[in-house]
Amino acid sequence: MTMQPWFPDAKLGIFVHYGIYAVDGVAESWSMFNGELTPEAYLKQLDGFTARNHDPNAWAELFAKAGAKYAVLTSKHHDGVALWQAPHSIYNTVENTPAARDLVTPYAEALRAHGLKVGFYFSHIDWTHPDYATVQVERDADVEPDPEVEPNPLSVPVDGGQDLERWARFRTHYHEQVEDLVARVRPDLLWFDGEWERSDGQWAARRLGDRILELNPATILNDRIRTHADYASPEQSLPFTAPDGPWELCLTVNDSWGFQHTDTNWKSARQIVRYFTETIGLGGNLLLDVGPREDGTIPAEAADRLERLGAWIAKHAEAVYATTAGLPAGHHYGSSTLSKDRRTVYLVCYDNPRESIAVRGLRNQIRRVTVLGSGRELRHSRTGGLGGHPGHLWIEAPAAEELDEYATVLAVELDGELDLYTGTGR
Repeated sequence: MTMQPWFPDAKLGIFVHYGIYAVDGVAESWSMFNGELTPEAYLKQLDGFTARNHDPNAWAELFAKAGAKYAVLTSKHHDGVALWQAPHSIYNTVENTPAARDLVTPYAEALRAHGLKVGFYFSHIDWTHPDYATVQVERDADVEPDPEVEPNPLSVPVDGGQDLERWARFRTHYHEQVEDLVARVRPDLLWFDGEWERSDGQWAARRLGDRILELNPATILNDRIRTHADYASPEQSLPFTAPDGPWELCLTVNDSWGFQHTDTNWKSARQIVRYFTETIGLGGNLLLDVGPREDGTIPAEAADRLERLGAWIAKHAEAVYATTAGLPAGHHYGSSTLSKDRRTVYLVCYDNPRESIAVRGLRNQIRRVTVLGSGRELRHSRTGGLGGHPGHLWIEAPAAEELDEYATVLAVELDGELDLYTGTGR
């Protein structure tokens, strides 16, 4: 395990799906794999990828304004198109697109200039490499293909044959691409994907992870390089129970990872604040995804959501950074966080309270309750309690002018470390 202390404290990262798929606004890699486009039509997008307005400093400035502490850029998706001149790459933005340049190094430099940690997504898969679809998927505990799914010629040899020599060559090549990326920019984080298409043994994942850490021991790795998982990475759906250890929810700001012209189903700023607070309330980070246009500009709708989230975080930073997971479900009807000294509970209220806010099971005496943003102290009282059960804590509702547009936060200061009753009552 190489987990670094900055990661669980970061709370927010920005995921950036940037690639040739933005030219036609199609699903990244999958539109080719699923037959929506032929491989030839998909790769024709190389000719339209200009990155002519791409300003990595503008990205970094926006991400910092959003309150993010790190970002993760797709250095190579399943389509095999690398955003730098990766060794052995069949397609990359330097040699095969009008952009004609490395896009990973300026990104890393810009992030670091704005105090952000540098992350890169890298797919084990390469559906356009001639040596990739040369072995069948091993049927083991980690990878179990669906027998009803027709084999895809971009993924496996459909005739059932295998060419182990070509596969070994591909594996060496893709390992060298990762090594080059690590040596070039020394990323703080690598976000792998595509692990389902082969077993750990076929990927030689143990060897790859060891080599990454040899080159840069501070790089942390997500669980999609299973042999070296530093944290879990569920996607698109908030878990009901937090994964064990550090984790991160990756979530799109609309319905698509990359830029799609027709996807206008933007999540509202209020919904994004809710996803964010529910995620950190369970002890995780939110990795919020945006898909830039092919020219490198981030759609105004996405930028607006990032700025609104950032304004909310800035107002409520005390309840965000330097906190841990909050109260278990049922103690407060909303999410919550807990200060690291465990002496302040931050209650998030999504709806406007009409009379009072209830908290159940707090054994602690309450020093005071204040509204973040205004600082006004709220009255509080208890009712009930018997046989060790402390009863209900009732906090008066904030005044209308103190309510936040997206979510109001109350700071409940305790007389000691959090002490919760979780019994069955008498």
